[in-house]
Amino acid sequence: MEEKKKFSFSAKNNLDLIVAFVVILIVMMIIIPLPTWMLDILLAFNIAVSLVILLITMFTTNVLQFSVFPSILLITTLFRLALNISSTRLILSEGDAGEIIKAFGDFVVGDSYVVGIIIFLIIVIIQFMVITNGAGRVSEVTARFTLDAMPGKQMSIDADLNSGLIDEAGAKKRREELQMEADFYGSMDGASKFVKGDAVAGLIITAINIIAGIVIGMTMQGLSVGEAAELFTKLTVGDGLVSQIPALLISTASGILVTRSDNKSNFGDTIVKQMTTFPKVIAIASFVLLVFAIIPGLPTLVFLVMSAITGYIAYILYKEEESEKQRVIEEKEMEIIETEQKEPENVMNLVKVEPMEIEIGYGLIPLADETTGGDLLQRIASVRRQCAIEMGVVVQPIRIRDNLQLKNNEYVVKIRGTVIEKGELMPGMFLCMDPTSNEINLPGIKTVEPTFGLPALWINKDSREEAEIQGLTVVDPTTVMVTHLTETIKAHSYELLGRQEVKELIDSLKDQYSAVIDELIPDLMTIGEVQKVLRNLLMEKVPIKDMVTILETLADQSRTSKDIELLTEYVRISLGRTITMPLLDENNALVVVTLDGEIEELIGNNLQKSIQGTFPALDPQTTQSVLNGIRNTVERVYFNNNIPVILVSPKIRPAFRRLVEMVFPNLMVLSLNEIPNNVEIRTGGVVELA
Repeated sequence: MEEKKKFSFSAKNNLDLIVAFVVILIVMMIIIPLPTWMLDILLAFNIAVSLVILLITMFTTNVLQFSVFPSILLITTLFRLALNISSTRLILSEGDAGEIIKAFGDFVVGDSYVVGIIIFLIIVIIQFMVITNGAGRVSEVTARFTLDAMPGKQMSIDADLNSGLIDEAGAKKRREELQMEADFYGSMDGASKFVKGDAVAGLIITAINIIAGIVIGMTMQGLSVGEAAELFTKLTVGDGLVSQIPALLISTASGILVTRSDNKSNFGDTIVKQMTTFPKVIAIASFVLLVFAIIPGLPTLVFLVMSAITGYIAYILYKEEESEKQRVIEEKEMEIIETEQKEPENVMNLVKVEPMEIEIGYGLIPLADETTGGDLLQRIASVRRQCAIEMGVVVQPIRIRDNLQLKNNEYVVKIRGTVIEKGELMPGMFLCMDPTSNEINLPGIKTVEPTFGLPALWINKDSREEAEIQGLTVVDPTTVMVTHLTETIKAHSYELLGRQEVKELIDSLKDQYSAVIDELIPDLMTIGEVQKVLRNLLMEKVPIKDMVTILETLADQSRTSKDIELLTEYVRISLGRTITMPLLDENNALVVVTLDGEIEELIGNNLQKSIQGTFPALDPQTTQSVLNGIRNTVERVYFNNNIPVILVSPKIRPAFRRLVEMVFPNLMVLSLNEIPNNVEIRTGGVVELA
């Protein structure tokens, strides 16, 4: 036999029915008269609900945690209006509205009902003109901004989904939250109008109660004007306060909810944290209050107490701030220790190679310590700017490390982990050099200047003035290192120019010179091929600052040839003015030495092509004779700026440069095509076989 289903009612499982029943009861309150004892219970319940709503808004961290607030705002407003109607019915018909309304009226009005009316009006004005009006405006603006921002937020969600940061379920949840947030602020914009209407209705009901109460008291109850005014004013003001105080609480809750930002903290935590962020501000306020305390005419004790309280708060906050800083430092130290103990991260740090770095001994650390007046870091930054201006090379940031394995005053310059240059400084002393290479007659420590290998002397600070009087060059240790670093960068700039650096140079020109770049890369040449041309130029100390001319030349010539060496020669011809200008004297003349016809013919007939470029295939004896001839000729000629220049035919220029670069690294080898027509060429000698 089928068992009969038993009917059971569970409040937890039937909350929707309970809420619907409560709303119906609220509407019925408007029609059905209530006894005074029930009115007292409902008024107390109204105050309790308002307090709970206010506290909930203060402890929420996101508006969606209380997204039902607009609906609650409507129900509570309807509930207050129903209570107003019920209390008005009791006041006008019986002259009694329960204990709560009577207590509020006696407490506020007291012996003067005029004062009570004024206090009531002030509360209503504050709620209507300040809190409710401001919250409604914030809701309106926030709703508009939220709707405007929805497309961007939707795109952000789609981007996170496409990149794999979130899955489909996460994207769906975020879209639902975004829609709920927009709906919430839109609902709040409309719900705020209910509160405004409630405030206006409260004023009208109060006026009706007072006027009608006086008339009823005089005509139906036989009271005098004064007695009727006193009785009904107390009851009306009490009724208004019992209704408006919960309304004020809910209006405040509305303002708190719509004005707070989503910062994952509740209202109380946010206020305390942000109000105590700056102890200095509270300390300044304490000082200002102390000044007020000593101004004649102001209450000294009050301001003195407030100054002491704020000063003590500032002191406590300052101590907590110092403790927090110490804790953060300790946590960072622990993180560093833990990171170093992890094998994978430690290995990765070991295999990482810096493009360029400087290692200094323990005695040179003060040069890099800004707290003790060391300016090495700023000077190195200026070196990078100088290289960019003169050579057109963007040098990556140069790392400075201390190395206890070095000598106390020693430093080394590394490129990609390999030591390229080294030197030794004497902190607290000055390096003294004689431009005429004569003997320096000063007390000091003899040494060799690390950049150019000149004889020099380390002298004390006391001897600096005397050295300058004698016309000697005097520089500080930091300048010695910086000069050495600058010349090292210029000599090895081609090693620092990788594909990434070339791409950055080209990208910096795209906005203004997109036509030549789009034509050249990648259809005619790759980034790597452009890099090889630029490296060839830097190997011979040719600046690459004029990138536009270089790229346009490559775009013209790379259609007919892919030979990097030949393309480099074409670029050198285009940069002829840039190459020759530093070599000219004041009369716009270029002093050169030339090759004997026999050497020109010998090299031209023995050119050999390889992957690295063109080389002259000469026997060792002939090669030595050519090098000796160059040395003998160059030593007899005075060149402009002390830069020796050899002029050769365009055919053999690259090969001849490779022949002599190991022995004469500072020798400039030019071809006739690279010299502008307006430059006068003066021959200082002819290189012959020695």
